[in-house]
Amino acid sequence: MKTISLLFVCLGNICRSPTAEAVMRAKVHAAGLTKRIYLDSAGTGDWYVGAAPDPRACRAAISRGYTLDALRVRQVRASDFLRFDLLLPMDYDNDAELRRYCPLDHRHKIQLLMKFACRHDTNVVNDPYFGDHKAFDRVLDEIEDACDGLLTKLRHHYAI
Repeated sequence: MKTISLLFVCLGNICRSPTAEAVMRAKVHAAGLTKRIYLDSAGTGDWYVGAAPDPRACRAAISRGYTLDALRVRQVRASDFLRFDLLLPMDYDNDAELRRYCPLDHRHKIQLLMKFACRHDTNVVNDPYFGDHKAFDRVLDEIEDACDGLLTKLRHHYAI
């Protein structure tokens, strides 16, 4: 059985992408698919490499039963374009940054995460970094929706 690998990507890997990794990890676990789906997150920037996610993102995640405690920031690497089946940027800027470095024959793997959302009518997960707690709650709402849709798509596409 093939393992499907997903990389969630935002700018610094401190808010949105680790949140998406944690949300998807919980959904994959609940679906009994932990041996079939590999998850990771990374940032296009290198400012916070090795650091823990933003405390505000951690608090928002905990309030919904997710944990980001074990996650550490890393930057996207060239090998990620080969290793992952899908690279899921949070917004257009990170999408463009990934496409700038991605080999042409792997660009089809890059898809905005919100493409999979069913309940939210937005193409991007906006960066909550300069917002208040409501911005982090909105990020969770959007990511939960998109991860539900993504898991459904993976089940149908890969028959898992």
